[in-house]
Amino acid sequence: MTDLHRLSIRELSEGLAGAKFSSRELTEHYLKRIAKLDTQVKSYVTVTAEQALAQADAADAAIKAGTATALTGVPIAHKDIFCTQGIKTTAGSKMLDNFISPYDATVVAKGKAAGLVTLGKVNMDEFAMGSTSENSFYGATANPWNLGHVPGGSSGGSAAAVAADLAPFATGTDTGGSIRQPASFCGLTGLKPSYGRVSRFGMIAYASSLDQGGPMARSAEDCAYLMNVMAGHDAKDSTSVEKDVDDYVANLNGTAIQGLRIGIPKQYFNVAGLDADVKARVEESLKKLEEMGATLVEIDLNMTEAYVPTYYLIAPAEASSNLSRYDGVRYGYRAESPVDLMDLYKRSRSEGFGAEVQRRILIGTYALSAGYYDAYYVKAQKVRRLIQQDFLKAFESVDVIAAPAAPTTAYKIGANLSPVEMYLGDIYTIAVNLAGLPAINAPVGFDKDNLPVGLQLIGNYWSESQLLSVVHQYQQATDWHTKRAAIAEENA
Repeated sequence: MTDLHRLSIRELSEGLAGAKFSSRELTEHYLKRIAKLDTQVKSYVTVTAEQALAQADAADAAIKAGTATALTGVPIAHKDIFCTQGIKTTAGSKMLDNFISPYDATVVAKGKAAGLVTLGKVNMDEFAMGSTSENSFYGATANPWNLGHVPGGSSGGSAAAVAADLAPFATGTDTGGSIRQPASFCGLTGLKPSYGRVSRFGMIAYASSLDQGGPMARSAEDCAYLMNVMAGHDAKDSTSVEKDVDDYVANLNGTAIQGLRIGIPKQYFNVAGLDADVKARVEESLKKLEEMGATLVEIDLNMTEAYVPTYYLIAPAEASSNLSRYDGVRYGYRAESPVDLMDLYKRSRSEGFGAEVQRRILIGTYALSAGYYDAYYVKAQKVRRLIQQDFLKAFESVDVIAAPAAPTTAYKIGANLSPVEMYLGDIYTIAVNLAGLPAINAPVGFDKDNLPVGLQLIGNYWSESQLLSVVHQYQQATDWHTKRAAIAEENA
């Protein structure tokens, strides 16, 4: 079968269960596509063909034995920030280019337990710091819709692999928009769950109070299948919440669009730099939801101007702390022939970390330093609470909040935006992480250059089912999520 990559996760699950094709056939199909097409996209850092085929054979045996789950035998790509036992885990950095993890991240272990087949590890901005996937030791990943453009970041490899049909779905992580923005740039659905919903154990840390793992796929239904595996309490993660997990697939039609109150923050649609095509597509999608029975309610989010400065104090401060462990002694890259211990520290870190990571470590170290800690870091944490309260007040009158996922479509590779320009591109996504809320991106059309545009819906705490349900029903009434880039239409 030459079109297996065009099937949804439900169709793959049913096809495997009904013996229309085997997991080995499906896995070989994807491995052939990767071998043929990924030289152009450059989404994979490591392809684990041998292991994938062994897992596929085990999945086929489980299906025959009647012990399979809904996802047994379905292939997946993991963002290279999740530790994978016996497989290189790099976080896109020279610092970890030689790191073979001795254990699996909880998200990976849950995937294995569900019978998922790991195709490999996909590219990302170094230590998840970036919005383009250009900040990787392994080079830039291309956007399948236009190979001269970026796929977004930091989960750009995950987005590109799915958008090019080099994996049916993928794991991503979101510290300030790193699932939602690349999903928007690549025409995918991507869910950032509530903080504490998905275990962070074995996920290489960037900013621990902001990081959260989530699914990236073509549709809300596909994301729901992966959320059923990823979500849940984990005793190994002290920030993981003990709370019952919904059956996200069963609840896909559980939220009525009729009467749903969608908050429209007036500040979000007056942001300088919001592209006219992006604004138009988002407004068209909201009009469609209104036609389906939703009510649009104008709201105020008065803390909008504080998002970027608050985030870019807290996230670098936590990065400075988290990345201090990479010192050339304990693990990671080690400089050659150091003259003394100080030289070892300095050169290991300056040679092992890229420019953006170094920039954020320096910003964070400054914000945490004596004399500046209270003025910057402590004040930013106080403002963070005000941002959270701003959202909670809004949720008293609305069910979900709508926004663009990004102010523009995908940048050109090598656009060389200044750090400040790049940081301002995160205006619509970072507040969700500061507040710990769930949010989802859904594809809603294209700009004049045929680059995808995304609608972001933000929910109250633990409302992942509601967000997936709203997007699923929107996707039943529209076909944007079914659109494919030309490279995805190619057969291997």
